[in-house]
Amino acid sequence: MDFIENSLTSREDSKKSKQSYGNKWSVLAISSIPLVMTLGNSMLIPVLPAMEDKLNISSFQSSLIITVYSIVAIILIPIAGFLSDHIGRKKVIIPSLAIAAIGGLISGWAAWKIKDPYWIILVGRALQGIGAAGAAPIVMPLVGDMFKSEKEVSSTLGIIETSNTLGKVISPILGAFLATFIWFIPFLSFPIFCLISILLMALFVRRGKTEYEPIPFKEFIYQLKKIFKNNGRWLLAIFAIGIILMFVLFGVLFYLSEVLEREHHIMNVKKGLYLALPLGALCLTSLITGKIIKENKILMKWITFTGLLLMSLSIVSLSFSKGMWFMIIMFLLSGIGIGASLPCLDAIITEGIQKDQRGTITSIYHSMRFIGVAAGPPVIAILLNQLEGSLFYILAIIGVSAVLLTLFAIKPDKEKK
Repeated sequence: MDFIENSLTSREDSKKSKQSYGNKWSVLAISSIPLVMTLGNSMLIPVLPAMEDKLNISSFQSSLIITVYSIVAIILIPIAGFLSDHIGRKKVIIPSLAIAAIGGLISGWAAWKIKDPYWIILVGRALQGIGAAGAAPIVMPLVGDMFKSEKEVSSTLGIIETSNTLGKVISPILGAFLATFIWFIPFLSFPIFCLISILLMALFVRRGKTEYEPIPFKEFIYQLKKIFKNNGRWLLAIFAIGIILMFVLFGVLFYLSEVLEREHHIMNVKKGLYLALPLGALCLTSLITGKIIKENKILMKWITFTGLLLMSLSIVSLSFSKGMWFMIIMFLLSGIGIGASLPCLDAIITEGIQKDQRGTITSIYHSMRFIGVAAGPPVIAILLNQLEGSLFYILAIIGVSAVLLTLFAIKPDKEKK
């Protein structure tokens, strides 16, 4: 009997070990998606001043190379979320990665072969935005589908957010390094990253079948209205906070890239390293926060509140000095604040929505975040020309509005009761 019991225990342990091994590879595969999508956008930020010189365009026009990607994604993300709820996550993600790769090829080819390539580059960037709409936003509901316990979901979402942020850390360094050879190489490198992600998804993430039947469109709209009627207060607050976080992050990155090159004459890889410092702080904080919060929604609220407060205070402090290292340190603190907030928002919204509507709701959330990504660079470019002295006060006021939304609109203690 002992032998039989030991044998059964050994088999169970072996099965759990294989499952854990498979889970690690599947988490690696889905983590590659936000990493790759972030590289496709953030990798261009340190190259924007060089693009202005090579293409003979203004800083506002160069900011549109980031913005057009995000505008297209904003429009299409909810559609991608709806499709993923009906035909499956993997069936949406893999073709989207392929479209994004084609967009990168078009932008790179135009910069290489066409005399005045600016508008063709924007077309390629729009295609990349289409791909981004069906890839990165579907990761959150996919994680919710793959894991049953809230602890596993929040921990994995922390890894996903860390991967997203890691992409932001690597991006300026990698983009600046590639541009030292030829300025448009970052465009052409993006399809290679997409191909790697496609292979990982194909090999390690099982297609599986959804645990729910697709519902008619009218019923879907009815249920969506019902979700917003019952949860609209905290959902809309999280959407607004997501916009603000991405607006501040990408606006600050655009500002830092411009100031480091124009005023401090820091360029190429060295500039990428400076940009990576606040992003590195953001990445590490996201990873730690994802491990800490588990399924404790009250803790998520107060970590978000503290992170947003830290971001706002550090941003307003930038108005007191233009010293380079003071500026870097304040941006680093704001990165910590943003990094603490993002995994909490991801976990609250993923765990607060039923599985059959999760893809659509989280996709709308990502669409809102892309509004911040799209608005940040061009708004900062305008403010730099018109209201540079008030820039950080304006950003701080926007940050404080997010703090107040967290305090008064997100109430997980009441929802729990």
